[in-house]
Amino acid sequence: MELTSGAKMSLAFGGAFAVAALVLATLVFPFWNLIRDDVYEEVVILTNDNGVCYVETSDSIPKTINNCDLTPGSKTNIKFGEGLAWGTIVKP
Repeated sequence: MELTSGAKMSLAFGGAFAVAALVLATLVFPFWNLIRDDVYEEVVILTNDNGVCYVETSDSIPKTINNCDLTPGSKTNIKFGEGLAWGTIVKP
């Protein structure tokens, strides 16, 4: 079976596209960057602004916690993604 010039060009384009997609997927944008490690930490509530609490964590990124009913000065455990600015309260 002999390929026409159009079929050869289509095959070459498809191969180049597949190689470019593979390079982008493995070197430029690895999927594991989308998966963040969960960090658990005991923190002190700094303020509570109508159900949104603010805390300071060891990574020096202030975290916001929605639906929070704790008072300032309370200690609690939170869970947050590494490098993110929000967290959730973890009940023991």
